[in-house]
Amino acid sequence: MKTVKTIIPFLIVLFLFSANTGYAQVDTSRVNPAKLFIIITNDGGQFLGTILSQDAKEVLIDTRDRGQVSIPKYQIKEMKEIKESELTIGGDYIPAEVFSSRYFITTNGLPIEKHESYILWNLWGPDFEFGVGKNFGMGVMSSWFGIPIIGTAKYSIELGEKTSLGLGALLGSGTWVVPDFGLALPYAALTFGDRKSNLTFSGGYGVVFSEGNSEGRALISVAGMTKIGKKTSLVFDSFIVPSTVENQGFGLFIPCVRVQTESKKAFQFGFGALFTKGNFIPVPIPMIQWFRKL
Repeated sequence: MKTVKTIIPFLIVLFLFSANTGYAQVDTSRVNPAKLFIIITNDGGQFLGTILSQDAKEVLIDTRDRGQVSIPKYQIKEMKEIKESELTIGGDYIPAEVFSSRYFITTNGLPIEKHESYILWNLWGPDFEFGVGKNFGMGVMSSWFGIPIIGTAKYSIELGEKTSLGLGALLGSGTWVVPDFGLALPYAALTFGDRKSNLTFSGGYGVVFSEGNSEGRALISVAGMTKIGKKTSLVFDSFIVPSTVENQGFGLFIPCVRVQTESKKAFQFGFGALFTKGNFIPVPIPMIQWFRKL
């Protein structure tokens, strides 16, 4: 019975842990003509090539597949410089994953920038995440019943060109409904890769407070994602509570597919499996989430 009582509060932590693209003008009078740019128009059209010139009315771009194209500025939604590494072997541009700082349950070492603030809708409740400063984000999540309410914070440190470290914490309360319930989860996440493809190892220590008592367990995770197309990514997440001398451990493993439906919208779906007592038990409820940029 003690094992069941220990696992239940951590399952609560588990399911609540899920821890303006506008036109930017480019001064082409100072742009190296060898640099590549992508122009995205309001109707979703994309033009990849080098900027030859621009004035107050239009931009002239030398594209790879359509030659020189003149685009009125009022039709331009976004224009930005890209690198050769962002192109496929065939020369197609695959944009970075907009919601790349998040897997399904866990987060990673990549930062949440100001323009990446988003809402994540889960079957069990909403999650609001805000980029409040350089490499620093905060958020709040809860169930649809408002119990508990959990605050989140994460600071990202760039260790190398493709290595990032995230340091964060979750603090939760049962509020006035369950005033004696609380939880805390400090964690660290080491990420290798970029916003298109990455692998993360994370760990923390979760503590649950209830009725004047507290109990803590170590938590670890291995997660990753990779883009396989312009709008599609494969995502894998895990949430593992190791066994101790007194308590049985368990793990939740979630493979899923993420589809970027629009520049500010995405959804992902998959199926989870709970590993406990040496057996995998399928989770009967589909894992579904909806992302919306603010």
